[in-house]
Amino acid sequence: MKICVNGKDIQAEDGLTISALIAQLKADVKYAAVELNLEIIDRESYGSVKLKDGDKVEIILPVGGGAPSDALVIVESPAKAKTIEKFLGKGFIVRPSMGHVIDLPMRKMGVDIENNFQPSYVVIAKKKKLLSELKSEAKDKGVVYIATDPDREGEAIGWHLASHLGKNKEVKRVVFHEITKKAILEAFDNPAEIDAKLVNAQQARRVIDRIVGYSLSPLLWKKITRGLSAGRVQSIAVKLIVDREREIEKFVPQEYWEVEAELKKHKDRKTFFAQLDKIDDKKAEVKDKAAADAILSELQGAKYKVKDIKQSEKKLNPQAPFTTSKMQQESFNKLHFRAGKTMKIAQQLYEGLDIGKEGTIGLITYMRTDSVKVAFSAIEEARFYIKDKFGAEYLPTAANEYKSKKAAQEAHEAIRPTSVAREPESIKEYLSQDQYRLYKLVWAKFVSSQMKPAIMSVVSVDIEAGRCMFRASGSTVIFPGFKAAYDIEEEGEAAEKKKSYLPKLEAGEALDLVKIDPTQHFTKPPPRYTDASLVKALEEDGIGRPSTYAPTIETVVARYYVRREGSALWPTELGTVVNDLLTKSFPVIIDEEFTAKMEDELDDIEEGKVEWTTALKDFYGPFSQWLSKAQVEMKEVKKDVEELDEVCEKCGRKMIVKWGRRGKFKSCSGFPECKNAKPMVTTGIKCPEPGCDGELVERRSRRGAFYGCSRFPACRHVENKPKVQEQT
Repeated sequence: MKICVNGKDIQAEDGLTISALIAQLKADVKYAAVELNLEIIDRESYGSVKLKDGDKVEIILPVGGGAPSDALVIVESPAKAKTIEKFLGKGFIVRPSMGHVIDLPMRKMGVDIENNFQPSYVVIAKKKKLLSELKSEAKDKGVVYIATDPDREGEAIGWHLASHLGKNKEVKRVVFHEITKKAILEAFDNPAEIDAKLVNAQQARRVIDRIVGYSLSPLLWKKITRGLSAGRVQSIAVKLIVDREREIEKFVPQEYWEVEAELKKHKDRKTFFAQLDKIDDKKAEVKDKAAADAILSELQGAKYKVKDIKQSEKKLNPQAPFTTSKMQQESFNKLHFRAGKTMKIAQQLYEGLDIGKEGTIGLITYMRTDSVKVAFSAIEEARFYIKDKFGAEYLPTAANEYKSKKAAQEAHEAIRPTSVAREPESIKEYLSQDQYRLYKLVWAKFVSSQMKPAIMSVVSVDIEAGRCMFRASGSTVIFPGFKAAYDIEEEGEAAEKKKSYLPKLEAGEALDLVKIDPTQHFTKPPPRYTDASLVKALEEDGIGRPSTYAPTIETVVARYYVRREGSALWPTELGTVVNDLLTKSFPVIIDEEFTAKMEDELDDIEEGKVEWTTALKDFYGPFSQWLSKAQVEMKEVKKDVEELDEVCEKCGRKMIVKWGRRGKFKSCSGFPECKNAKPMVTTGIKCPEPGCDGELVERRSRRGAFYGCSRFPACRHVENKPKVQEQT
């Protein structure tokens, strides 16, 4: 017979008992916990319960596999350490590394290009004390477990730590995608080795990014101003935003008019709406007011009659559970969270929160993933929940399956709740408002992914008025399907639903006109990128990976290459200048297709198809040629001196325009003898500090925009938002 044990199908003898199965796994019956077809089996019944063909068995074994009682476990964060230590119990010391402990040096490239791109790693200065403490902890331990995140970055952190902590002792790698007791115990019972292919893929990315950054940044210092920097993926993000801005600038809006009729049945008081669709059986095109007025005059005396009614059913399929990019997009669109905020909250939900009686537990699976794969046990739990909560009619015959994109890491899972039994409302009191809202989004998306499609009745009505044809459409829900779990309205949907009302109509029926409403419109340019649409564009172009989307956006904003205005991302003048210089001098490197190809090569390294040094050679050859050419041919922007009709109040010489890390500023032409400098534009609001004659100007830090005195550093006044002063 065939049974499923811990998600894997195995062949077993007919009549096999649970006790015999546990013995086959070489485990102790006294300590094993067993779940048979989602029901917990009493330990005293293990010898009498016989398994049948098709049974699904989950066996949780104690942490062991020869694990000594004096083990050190390394994770990244204190929150993760706290949660995991509770599950492991005595004999395990869990310590956080606080991210990377070893990395390339800060003040030099740290890559020997001539020696096959050999990196020179150093202990990060701020982490030297921490590493000493970890070494001290590991000194008398029999084994060191590396329990860092299940991705390239986590593998590299673990590899570096193993090289410093694992001398003359056993080092094991444990991988899990959710922080629950069951997942942690299973991971520790099945430890593995550090995955060299994952490490090499991360090492290749790190070295490439270091070469690009440490080559382009000095070039920008020489050509524009000191302090600027450039990166491989960040430069593409800026390019996309600049290119979009130029599309908007070139766009010429075209006028057009829409004509809407408000109608009703003879004896009804409730009205409905129809849009002008055709004139003389051709698509209606009303291009200006004169044309609109002519049609309006014609329609005022027309008779309105139902010409045709079409009714159909429309099936709306559920979507896959979240990947990182989809979570960031929907979180931005529905919750108005920026990508960085979404990932910060998701990290908290993943690492574990105290939810009362259950204690501290991870609420969602690992949040950096491009896979839509889901564990068999999680699908089964969701299906039982749906049947119990919504009814059998909401449950498809077989589980819904979704395909990941080509380059997805199938060892990962989609983002889902660690248990659908933890309904958002049941744990709301233990979560912050933001944690609750994101958890609810993830939970609902996953549950809905295993439900039946929604079925809509769609009605389209053609209404004749002289030579004009209006069309009204509406839809009603026949069967809500997955929408019973996940139907969060977008902005503006409520208003659209109000206008989609349609009464019951019959062909040939005469209607009363309530009013005709012509409205002027202009075609719109493509919208500026937001966090959501930029993440979508990067993913569609194959640029970056789940771990890079949010940091990329935060980096280009922090560097002042891009600014936020509301939800939109605008290129700054500085960002535009940097982009133009780089794209002109490095047309092959600062290019979406080239960057996507580089990401594919990193995936090939991870899969063992390509040596990481081979990929670096393929990249560095053309890059070094373009770099040599740019050193000579790239325009030196800082040599373009723009004189102002303004005299320096300190020395009497002319003020000029210069470039700085935050863009243009006014500087005395007598620099360095005279160091007078001012921002190009001020708010016009006087500094509130007593005796100060400066004005408030917008400044930026990594935390975003703030306002400071133009006389800094003489005056250090700062505030988040200046108050508009009343005129006296």
